[in-house]
Order: sequence, then structure tokens, then C-alpha cells
Amino acid sequence: MTAAPQPHAPDQPHDLVGIGIGPFNLSLAALADGVHGGLATAFYEQRPAFHWHPGLLLDGATLQVPFLADLVTLADPASPWSFLNYLRTRERLFPFYFSERFHIQRAEYDAYCRWVSDHLPGLHFGHQVDAVRWNAERQAFEVDFTQLDADGEAEALGRAYTRNVAVGVGTQPYIPEPLKPLAEAPTVPVIHSSAYLDHRQRLLAAEHITVIGSGQSGAEVFLDLLRARPAGREKITWLARTEAFAPMEYSKLGLEHFTPDYSRYFHALPESVRDDLGPRQWQLHKGIDADTIAAIHDELYQRTLHGGWPDAVLTPGVSVRTAGRVGTTKVELHLEHLQQGTRSRLTTDAVVLATGYRERPLGQLLAGLDAYIRRDAAERPRIDDRFRIVLDPTVTGSVYVQNAERHTHGVGAPDLGLAAWRSATILNSLTGKDPYPLPSRTAFTSFGLERREAPRVPARQPALTPLVQGR
Repeated sequence: MTAAPQPHAPDQPHDLVGIGIGPFNLSLAALADGVHGGLATAFYEQRPAFHWHPGLLLDGATLQVPFLADLVTLADPASPWSFLNYLRTRERLFPFYFSERFHIQRAEYDAYCRWVSDHLPGLHFGHQVDAVRWNAERQAFEVDFTQLDADGEAEALGRAYTRNVAVGVGTQPYIPEPLKPLAEAPTVPVIHSSAYLDHRQRLLAAEHITVIGSGQSGAEVFLDLLRARPAGREKITWLARTEAFAPMEYSKLGLEHFTPDYSRYFHALPESVRDDLGPRQWQLHKGIDADTIAAIHDELYQRTLHGGWPDAVLTPGVSVRTAGRVGTTKVELHLEHLQQGTRSRLTTDAVVLATGYRERPLGQLLAGLDAYIRRDAAERPRIDDRFRIVLDPTVTGSVYVQNAERHTHGVGAPDLGLAAWRSATILNSLTGKDPYPLPSRTAFTSFGLERREAPRVPARQPALTPLVQGR
């Protein structure tokens, strides 16, 4: 049952202020709403409303995690903010039951999150957080924000005090350096896949289209463009740095890398080992869903039934060295094949960059805390096993991070399946209690050896008499 909101005196600090309202902080807010006795919370987001990757909500595109990986269920299956309760309030529980879907569509997940954000108290959209500081006199954090109007213009300034902060500002689209000048120029469409649907009609009007990136987004964009182009006149090129258009690791034991057990194991590794291990695990989270690969092959094969091959080029193992404009309507990509050591040029009319995302830098937002933050050898914030930035002991409050800890917690940091567990871990730490009891074991795999003392060997071994001598 949802805890009744507690009245909050303006001069008293909140228990928790969240910065950013994406799925992870929305999960935290939903579980905080269920803490017995209530917590004084406020969550701020500069956007006017919740939206989850709106540029990639393609028809039929599904989540790569089961519907149980909603905002709350894996920590509190009885929460009123579960996906199943969302269906019940929409009188869609029986249709969902008969649909037998384990992986729901992205558009439905977005609608579910918007339902939660529309009804959950304590969420403030149109509020841009500008700075966070530690106020030693109050023993609380100061959070300065700007309230924005419907056009995104500054309307009013405000300040909140809080004992704890949760930073969940998400990721930002990554654009490779050679393509940044082109992406910023409006004449030729060079767009990141995160904005694909906003530019889809303009892209379809281009004579030749190039998709760059071998992950799920690149595959979905390529498939959508392919289906929309006439047979024999597709004129699509799909390039990737990876050595193959590879499937994502989706075996049941492979998925145990996205469990709390693996997160704890990874966190306990030496920093140098973590840094070496992370890039080698790309296929755990950057590959392509096997059904999408099959759909692409089926579509290409279908276009060969009446003779000829589709005008589509799929080439892995290629990097873009440099790029430039040709006139005002075309782009020239200078390519290098990494295995062959060969170079080539490609002229195209539009480019879709399915080049992924990077963690949004926290330096500017947390500049007021810089003197208190403890850093690792690479100058990244050190983050403990409870998702707290390690601060100087004089700071009695905690700054928690959500999806900014891949360097300390591994590939599961951006995974929706760990959202509820991480939120529950944060709330257990924040309250000093266990409002959400968590399992001690979550995987069949034991990721490391238990540390045990080596057995003592006697100084003199007794002579052994063989029971059987030879055969």
C-alpha cells in the first residue's frame, strides 16, 4: 500500500532529492513512495514530461528485458506501481494474459512509465537543477534549480535542502569526432538514432542512406529503412566497427551477468581488472537481438525470390576515419577496413549514427562538491557498493548515482533489470533499515573463488600402502 505523503516544512531538509526523472530515478521515487512511515522526497526533471527514447519507439520494437523488469517488481511485487497493476487500471490485464508476451513493446513501457509519472507524488517536471553544494552549517545539501515555462525559458529560481541526493541524469547520444561537424550542420541529414523517428520522412526521401553502428538500434533502423524502400532500389549501406553483426549474448547463464551477484563480484575486483574487463564484454549489451537479425535476413532473402539481389551493403569491421560535405546535399565518408588495412570512400545522401550513448558528465552539476569527492586513478568518482559517491567524512549526507557507475559495477549499470534492486539498495542504505529485504543470492554462477586458507601439509607424510597394485 502506498505510504501517505508526509507534510514537509519548507525550512526542513528533505530525506532525498532526486536529480533527473528517467526510468531509474522513477523507480527510486516509486519505491520510496512505499517506505513505511513515509520519506520526504522531491525529484526534479528539466523536461516538461516523462518520455523514454521517443525517437526509437518504432512499431513492434520490444524491450530486451522481460516485463518483470519494470520499475518495482523485482524488489516489491506487491507495489501499486507495477506494470501488472498498470494493466489492471487500464482493464488490459486479461488481453495481456492471452497475448502471452514476456517482452513488451517499448511504446508500452514508455506509456507505463508515463502513467507512473502522472500519478506519483513529489515529481517536478520543468525544473532544471543547476548546482549542488554541501552546507556544513545545516548538515544538508543545497540543490539550486530553475523552474522553466512551457517554452523551456527560465521562470523562477528555487532551492531545496536535502540530507541525501540521487543523481539519475541518464546518458547522452554519442557522436564520433569525425562526424560531429556534419551532425551540427542542418543541410545534410546526419542524425543520431535517438532522433530517428523525428527525421524518418526526410531520411526516406534521400536517394542513398548510410547507417553506422552494429547494435540493436542500428539493426532496427536498418530494418525499418529496408522495409520502407522498394525492392531492387533500396540503396542502403550498413557499416560497423565490430568484426560482425553479432547477436547479443542471451543465454540463461550469460544473462546472470545482469544479476546483483555479478554486480557485487565486479565491484570487488581491482580497478585495473575492471577497466580491462568492461570493453571485452560488449556482446553482453551491445549485440543485436537474434529475432531482429532473423527479420533482417528474412527481408533481404525475400527480395531475392524473383532474381537479383537487394541494393543493400552490409559491411562490418569498418571505421570512419574522416568525413566531409560534398556540395550542399551529400556527405563523403572516408572508410578504413580494420582487418584488410584497406581504405575507401563512400558518398551518401544521409547518415544515421547508431553509435550508442555515453554517461552524462557529472562534473558541472556536482562542481560544488568537487573538493569532497574521492576519485580513482582515472579521476572518476569512487562509488561504494551501495551506489554512493565516496565523499570526505565531513559530509554526513550521501550522493547516490544511478547509471553512472559502470566503471565500478559493470555491464548491469544501464540495464533495466537491475533498476528495482539498485533503488531498493539505495533506500535500505538511506533509511538504515531494510524496507525492501533483498535476496542474498541471485545467480547459479559463482563468479569468483571463495577465499580460503590453504590446507596445512604435514611435515612428514606417512607411507601409503596401495590398495590395488597395477591392473
